[in-house]
This record gives sequence, C-alpha cells and structure tokens, in this order.
Amino acid sequence: MSTRTEPRRRDRTHYLYLAVIAAVILGITVGFAAPDLAKSLKPLGTAFVNLIKMMISPIIFCTIVLGVGSVARASKIGKVGGLALGYFMVMSTVALGIGLVVGNILHPGDGLQLTEAVAAKGEAQVKSAEGTTEFLLGIIPKTLVSAFTEGSVLQTLFVALLVGFGLLALGSRGEPVLRGIGHIQTLVFRVLGMIMWAAPIGAFGAIAAVVGETGLAALKSLAVIMLGFYATCLLFVVVVLGVLLWLVARVNLFSLLRYLGREFLLILSTSSSEVALPRLIAKMEHLGVSKPVVGITVPTGYSFNLDGTAIYLTMATLFVANAMGNPLSAGEQISLLLFMIIASKGAAGVTGAGLATLAGGLQSHRPELVDGVGLIVGIDRFMSEARALTNFAGNAVATVLVGTWTKEFDRGQAARVFAGQAPFDEASLVDDQEESVPEPRHELLEQTAARP
Repeated sequence: MSTRTEPRRRDRTHYLYLAVIAAVILGITVGFAAPDLAKSLKPLGTAFVNLIKMMISPIIFCTIVLGVGSVARASKIGKVGGLALGYFMVMSTVALGIGLVVGNILHPGDGLQLTEAVAAKGEAQVKSAEGTTEFLLGIIPKTLVSAFTEGSVLQTLFVALLVGFGLLALGSRGEPVLRGIGHIQTLVFRVLGMIMWAAPIGAFGAIAAVVGETGLAALKSLAVIMLGFYATCLLFVVVVLGVLLWLVARVNLFSLLRYLGREFLLILSTSSSEVALPRLIAKMEHLGVSKPVVGITVPTGYSFNLDGTAIYLTMATLFVANAMGNPLSAGEQISLLLFMIIASKGAAGVTGAGLATLAGGLQSHRPELVDGVGLIVGIDRFMSEARALTNFAGNAVATVLVGTWTKEFDRGQAARVFAGQAPFDEASLVDDQEESVPEPRHELLEQTAARP
C-alpha cells in the first residue's frame, strides 16, 4: 500500500508546482491586460500572507524547542557533535553573510516603490522603535502564552528558548514533553502544507497587483532576485564548499555530487531535501564515513546546516524591503542576520517553511513590510529547488569534512566508489519508502548515533 501512496504524494506536489507557474503567468497577463482589475486582486495575495503569518509562532516555537534538544544530544556524544555543531553555525553564518553581500550588490526590488504610504509608515515605526531599552523589554511577553496570541516573533523565540533549556534541565523527565512537541510540529507542518495549496491563488493576486501597478519593472525585479539567488547558491557550493572540501579532505566536489545524483533528482522533484535523508545516511556510510559520524552529522545538519535557506532568507528580505520602498539600514541587516541564525534552524524539508521564516524575520524587525512577502510567493517555488539542493550539498560536504577531522573517513573506499569499483547497492535500502516520511530529527539522531 505504501508503494502506491508515495507516487501519488509526489504527483500532487508536482501539480501544485505547475499550478503556481500557471498562476504567475495568468497574473502577469491580467496585470498587463487590465491593470485596474489587477490592482483590485491584491487582497488575494494579502489573504495568503495572513495565512502564512498565522503559522509563524507555532513553527518557530516547535523548531527551536526541538532544536535545543538536538543540540543537547549531539553535544553529549562528544567530539563529533561539537565539531559538527561548530561547523554548522559558522557555515550558516557565512551563507547568511554572502546573501546580504550579494543582495546589497544587486539591490533587488529597487525601483518598484510600491506604496509611498508604506514607506512613510515604516519610517514612523522605525523612529518609534529606536530605544534599545524599549526594544529589549518588548522581548519579554506579558504571559507565557501571550507571545502566541499577540503574534510577536521575538517573544515567541524567547519563550521557545526558555522552554527548550527548561526541558534540557529536566533530562529524561522532559522526554515525553519533547516527544509531544515533536507531534505538534508534525501537525503544524501538515497545516502549513494545506495552506500552501492556496499558494497559486496568493501568487496570482500578488503578481497581478504588482504588475498592474508597476508594469515591466516588477518582472525585471523578480528576474533579478531569482537569477541572482541561483547564481549565489551555485557559487557558494562550487567555490566555498568545493574549495573547503578539497583543502580538508582532498575530495573532488563534482565526484561527490555525481555520486549523489539520484538523490538530487529526488530533491528536485519534491523541492525538499528531507525526502533524501535516509538515502544520504546510507550513501555516506558506503562512501567511507563511519556510522557514528554519519549518524550524528547528517540528522543534526538537517536542522542546523541550512546554507541555501540562509542565502534565500537574507536576499528575499532585502528584495521585499527595497520593493516596498523602505530598505533596511546596515544595523537592521546585522540584527536580522543574528535573528535568522537562530530562527532558520529547522526550516529544511518542509515546503513553505522558508516562506514562514522569511515572514517571521520581517515581522520581528519591520512589521510593516510583512505584506510584501506576497511579492515573492510567485517565485518562491522556483527558488525552493535551489534552497533544497544547496542544503543537501552542504550536508553531504559537512559529513565528509567532519569524518576527515575525526579521522573517521576512509579515502580509499571513497576513491573506489568514485571510480565505479564499489557501486552502491540499492537493495541495501530495504524500505525505500521511508524517504517520503522521515523520522523526527531528534529521534533519528539518537537511533543513528547508537549504531555500532
């Protein structure tokens, strides 16, 4: 029965992708053919953005709480966990920084100036939020649950960190609560998946309204952000990851990517890197990385090593701010980078989670710009493939690097694999259908780390 369910699931995702493409084309057509009508369709995009905003607090709460639990488990395992986490934090920060640099070079969204009223409103809000004391006091919610009801992202983040470290202090007594939050996260992402089926409607309304108001300028700006993002991801993988992989492990990046070709095709068809998680574990072990290193590095990396998502978040944020005529200052960009380092953890593997994290970053820093998320809905699906592929490549490289640093990587076996002398046995994946329903990351981490 499971063998029948998986293809249907992939097909439905493919239909959503096609529907978004059709909606974007239709929105552009309406925007040029009937500008006044197109402008009146803006509420469709606003409604979809509001649905995404509704999911921000629960998504951030669940992913941060479970992320703290994953850090605890990885750190207990010792040297491998420490190396992996240190590398993940550094590389995610580098990716975020690259996204900011490229975004400031390209200036995506410049020239749209969608609403002067929005810009004026933004200036007023920035002036009213200049006080550091007021900002810090505003992070503390009135009650433990008011952060969820008031929609404050920073307050939700604060509460999530408190709960996460509180569960960590409870030790084994906190495990039932942690598992319960894992189930809640599954429900939250399922609801988000349902909401994403409204993406074609939201994309149609948002694109039609923007094109109706700005004409060709909108299309040029969308092309700049999309092509710039793809180019940035490609350069990051080839230059940053490729050079690092060769210097540390003496492994050719393109040989590694070719070895994982089937997994890349799987990710490309689903826009999610998590569907290939079980296969990545098996293939990295076959490549010559020891089971303990793979068991710790791969699951932890899926929550903490999101290079593609990091680049997307910073570039998309700059695009929205510029398009709304209210660009971010240097201080706001640095503050946003620090926020994204924490909030982006756990956004991998779920279609729409990156969009929700983007909205969360804007909500925490410049609430008046959140409505601009609708501008990027139409091309988010195009960019999700690059995000997922970059995340996956980053985790594969990280596994080899950590294996090399801990002397748990067999270069001889890797050479045989790349030369075709030791092909991967697909039959070793007894239940290939597991790839469509991956285990919760905190449970998978314990199970794989315990392997002999």
